[in-house]
Amino acid sequence: MSGVIESQENKDLRAAVAALGARHGRGFDRAALWSEAAKLGYLGVNLPEAYGGGGGGMAELSIVLEELGSAGCPLLMMVVSPAICGTVIARFGTEEQKRTWLPGLADGTLTMAFGITEPDAGSNSHRITTTARRDGDGGGWILSGRKVFISGVDIADATLIVGRTEDARTGSLKPCLFIVPRDTPGFQRSRIDMELQAEEKQFELVLDDVRLPAESLVGDEDAGLLQLFAGLNPERIMTAAFAIGMGRYALAKAVDYATTRQVWKLPIGGHQAIAHPLAQAHIELELARLMMQKAAALYDAGDDVGAGEAANMAKYAAAEACVKAVDQAVHTLGGNGLTREYGLASLITAARVARIAPVSREMILNYVSHQSLGLPKSY
Repeated sequence: MSGVIESQENKDLRAAVAALGARHGRGFDRAALWSEAAKLGYLGVNLPEAYGGGGGGMAELSIVLEELGSAGCPLLMMVVSPAICGTVIARFGTEEQKRTWLPGLADGTLTMAFGITEPDAGSNSHRITTTARRDGDGGGWILSGRKVFISGVDIADATLIVGRTEDARTGSLKPCLFIVPRDTPGFQRSRIDMELQAEEKQFELVLDDVRLPAESLVGDEDAGLLQLFAGLNPERIMTAAFAIGMGRYALAKAVDYATTRQVWKLPIGGHQAIAHPLAQAHIELELARLMMQKAAALYDAGDDVGAGEAANMAKYAAAEACVKAVDQAVHTLGGNGLTREYGLASLITAARVARIAPVSREMILNYVSHQSLGLPKSY
């Protein structure tokens, strides 16, 4: 890749993280890798230097996740803790919230989960029913509602919960974000039994009249939607990085196998039926990475609208490229592709995640249809 796309500093970061990933590999210990990546400054590379971060942006953080993923040891909570929660607090949090959370998010000693999805709302954030009302006693808040498919709540010190408050002027509900510490009374979690093999577990949350102090509200009560989307663009960029890394990992395994496996006169990779689909997978992963880099560059430059379009496109392209790369990798290995020894079969399910979360490909196509192309909205 030329320096026009990636600075020498970022190339060096990519090489350093790749070396870290290679040391840990597929059978990695999540806590050990999280701790080492944090000590090296990789987890907080996007957070402000004044609060212990690296002073970079999504361009740098996406490199970290992509390279760890390509080594077979992605850290899913990077999508959530430094990217969504860290970004939202850095941009909109009070000085006290920044001092309380950002240094820990940067050095890995604190982790934050993100709770937006609800059982009955799905992709429709306007149907979020988790409500926050003023606690008459001391100016605090009372939260009630349910969330589902929330990653890593058990290992997170707090969860950034998206709720809705009533606008005193209009009576309508508007989104607001609240920091809810893990052991807050009334904040209950139950693990969802997933077929997916992942270090981070998924949870359903119940908020049963959870009482929070006034300072748990992040930023301005009237800027909720702006704050929410400030977190969602990094989430899409990082999901793209997650998918690209996984696709690269699977492709590398397939290329290695196709180079060494010999059935007739030459290695199977010498046959176009094997070689061409792998070449296509490589091209599509590279194209997805370019769009991810564009999205990160726009976001880091402060262009939230442009970043919104590019981040959605990057997430879409990366998910499709990842699913194809994993599928072709498994097919290249034949029966070996389904063995535990080669470690590719579990990626079939994992690759699918990027198509579904944090927003489905159909919702991205809806977004591009009416935001980019100006077509009528169907919902």
